[in-house]
Order: sequence, then C-alpha cells, then structure tokens
Amino acid sequence: MISFAPQQDGRLNPTVSSSITLSGLAPASKATQPVVNTNPNKKKILFVTSELADLVKTGGLGDVSAALPRAMRHLHDVRVLIPGYRQVLQSDNPIHIIGELGGHAALPPCKIGRMDLADGLVIYVLICPELYEREGTPYGANNGRDWPDNHIRFARLGLAAADIAANLAQIYWQPDLVHAHDWPAGLTPAYMHWRGQRTPTLFTIHNLAYQGVFSRACCPELGIPHHALQQDGMEFYGKLSFLKAGMAYSSHITTVSATYAQEITTPEFGCGLEGFLSSKTQQGLLSGIPNGIDESWEASTDPHLIAPYAPGDWSGKAINSDHIRELFELKKSSGPLFAVVSRLVYQKGLDLTEAVADFIVASGGQICIIGRGEPEEEQAMRDLALRFPGQVSARIGFNETDARRMFAGSDFLLMPSRYEPCGLSQMYAQRFGSLPVARNTGGLADTIEDGLTGFLFNESTPESYIQALRRAFKVFAYPDLFNAMRCRAMSAPFNWCKAVEPYAELYEQLVAQSLSRPANT
Repeated sequence: MISFAPQQDGRLNPTVSSSITLSGLAPASKATQPVVNTNPNKKKILFVTSELADLVKTGGLGDVSAALPRAMRHLHDVRVLIPGYRQVLQSDNPIHIIGELGGHAALPPCKIGRMDLADGLVIYVLICPELYEREGTPYGANNGRDWPDNHIRFARLGLAAADIAANLAQIYWQPDLVHAHDWPAGLTPAYMHWRGQRTPTLFTIHNLAYQGVFSRACCPELGIPHHALQQDGMEFYGKLSFLKAGMAYSSHITTVSATYAQEITTPEFGCGLEGFLSSKTQQGLLSGIPNGIDESWEASTDPHLIAPYAPGDWSGKAINSDHIRELFELKKSSGPLFAVVSRLVYQKGLDLTEAVADFIVASGGQICIIGRGEPEEEQAMRDLALRFPGQVSARIGFNETDARRMFAGSDFLLMPSRYEPCGLSQMYAQRFGSLPVARNTGGLADTIEDGLTGFLFNESTPESYIQALRRAFKVFAYPDLFNAMRCRAMSAPFNWCKAVEPYAELYEQLVAQSLSRPANT
C-alpha cells in the first residue's frame, strides 16, 4: 500500500515515505490536487457528520451532508469529517493517510485519512477500525440494536473534530468554523468549549427526538468534566445528552425549518428540552434554516426515470406510473396512485395511513410503499399489503432508483408525519409533479402550499387525514385543476442554491463575532 505525507501547502507528496499504512483501503497511485481557493474571503468550514449520502446514509442527514457542502463551495471551502465505517473504506475512492491523533480517557488513538471525491469535495475520514469497521448501519447492527459503545464511537468523532480545529492533527488545513450535525457530532462544540478553543461552532438539529442519551457513568470514559453535569450543560434528567451538549456549547443553533424551530420550544415537540430551547431563542441563538434539494431532482433530465417529462406534457409521467404499478404488482387502474417513500418509524404516522387505506382503496386509489425501519412498522406495512392484494403493495428496503421512479410515477405522496423537522420527500415529490398529502407541521408546513402544491391536515387523526384525502380525490377528478397544481409544485424553489444563502451569511457572522471577541472570553 502506498502511503502519502502532506506538504506544507496541503498537497499530498508521494515521494515522501510514511510509516502509516492501513489494510483494506483502496490503493492510490496519484494524489488528487486540492481545489484552489481563489476567493480570499472564503472561510474554511469543517462539517462534522455521521452520514454522507455518497458513502453511507440512513436518512435525510446523509442527503444534507452531501448536498450543502457542494452548494456552498462557491462561497466557502467546506470539507467533511466522517467516521471510517466499512462502507466508507470499501468505497471506490482512494484514502490517503495524512495525520494521527492521540487518545483521550477511553477514546482510542486514530488516524485521519483524506478522500477526494470526483467532483472535488474533500472528505476527512476518521480511521479507527475497532470503533467503525463493522457490519451494520452507522448506529447499530443489522438486527436494529444500537452499538453498546456508541458513546465512545461518537465522542471520538467529536474529539477528532476538536483536534482538527486546534490543528493537533497537523493536516495543513485548519477551519475558521466547525459545523456539527445532530447528536453524533454533539460533543464537538463541547470538547472545544472545555478546552477554551476560540473557533466558532454551529450546531444543527436535524431531529430533536434522537438525542444520544447515555449514563452519567460514561463521564470518565469520555473525559467529561464535572462542571458539564449541570442543567445549562449536557445533563438531561440524570443522564448525558450528546444533543444537548451540542446545543449548550455551540456558538449558535439551527434547525432545518422555521416552523420546527418554533415547535421545539413547546411541550408537544420539545422532547423535554423546550425550556432550554426557549431560553436559546430568547437569546437569539436558535434559528430555522430550511433544507434544499439538489439539482438532480429534475423530471426532464433524471437518468433514473423510465421516461422523462416536463410540466404540461405528462406522457412520460404516465409511463413511469405504469412501470411502478407493474413493479409493485398492482392492478391496472385509472385511479390515483399514492406513494409512501419513508423511513418506517412511528414518527412518520404510518399507522394513520393504515387507518385510511380502506378509504383510499374504496375511492379508487392504490398505494405503493417503499422503506425500511423499525421491525414492527415493517411488518405493519406487509400486513397492510396483504389486506388489499393488487391495490396496496409494500417493498421493505430502499434503493434510490425505485424511490425516484415512485415520486415520478405517483399522483400523490402520503406523508402524515406526527412531526417533521424539515422533510425532503415532499420536496422531491413536488419536483416530480406528485402532490403531497401531509400533516401541517414543521418543514411540511413551510414547503407545501395548501390547495396549491399539495394538501395539509392539522390533526394526527384518521378523520383529519381523510378530509385532506377527499380534497385530493376531488382535484384528481378535474384534470385541468390537477395539472395546474402539478405545474406549480414542479416550479417550487427548493434547490440548495437558494437554501444555502442563510447558512453562508451565518458562517460569516459567527466568524466575525469570534474575531472581535476579546481573547479572555
């Protein structure tokens, strides 16, 4: 295995030998040249995430972590730090070892590898085989159980990010700001704060319900100081919350829609943190910035689709619809096709769709379902399909091509989420002319114009859901009105090129604030 050492300008020099080698990494014959920063006003931003859609993903976090750095590249130099899971190491992208980090408490030493994706996005890979090279998801085994050492695994991620920010990794690139995402990266701002590092931090909540809660007995293993175990620190009802640590110690907090930023300050959506978050809001330290979707979501050019189409010419959409009915073994029908493209978890309100399935089928509709998640929810979807053979069908699992074709082939998307921080599926569906029928919450409320680009309902009840479905069936019966709504939905401005601007401004503001702050604060 050829290993590479860094030069002072950050390029990788194959003529310098290194004792660092790692089995299992793809061999590299030539180092990729870094993207040259021609804009002196660009800030160096380190993204810290547990998922990246190019390499490994379980949900929307992976999509955002892949899309936002790319959308930001013309404004700032954004690079991504991710654990070296087996899926990452076995990708077709060469990894060059560029640095080492020592251990801390029970956190083992690790290496830092650099991966340059084909489009120039730089990924720093945290290489620690005993923590990350396992079969399963980023968070647990294939049986659905979390790894028992997740507190070690993701504390190591947070500490590595803090080390990079402090230049301890000596990788010849030091960020001006660190942007940490969700509970797996929550200790990043905490370690930086406990050390007195001045680099500003931004922490984004993608889903407040997943908090990374662990026993206080973990403190010695993680090197957590005693003073952190306070209500204004990471203490959470007698335990430790990685998510709360990220919020407590970061320079600013964002979440992924304006409505969700308001909702999480209430008891209904606050998951026990509503008082803490209300305080952050009052201090001006919590804001909502909606996610976007990348430009590949375009019905006229997407290579995944059976046939392309454009607003006003729906023949290609009909071809995709026929394909989906055949794929899911649904009967031929002139009625509307409803899609469920979702993680199969309680949050998504799948039991509500079970409850209204009789109404949909009796009214002439069909339902196709794709996704994976909690075993009981997966089984519920299988049972639903057995109740309505030829009219309802479920495929447990996920692949990108089938999902895109479902968005393209369906008339409506069912999204009755009990809460939805932002949601991406409703934006994907609208871009492909599938009108969402969704709960009026979080990002769904912010991205669906009720009666114009979709249909919203207010209560998590079958009765409220059916009221929205009645409206959808009525619109479907009037093709001119239905197609006008489709055209409006397909023109909705959800691309990251718009969504990225508030992030860029916030980055610049936080860096400026840190530079103006006295050194002893």
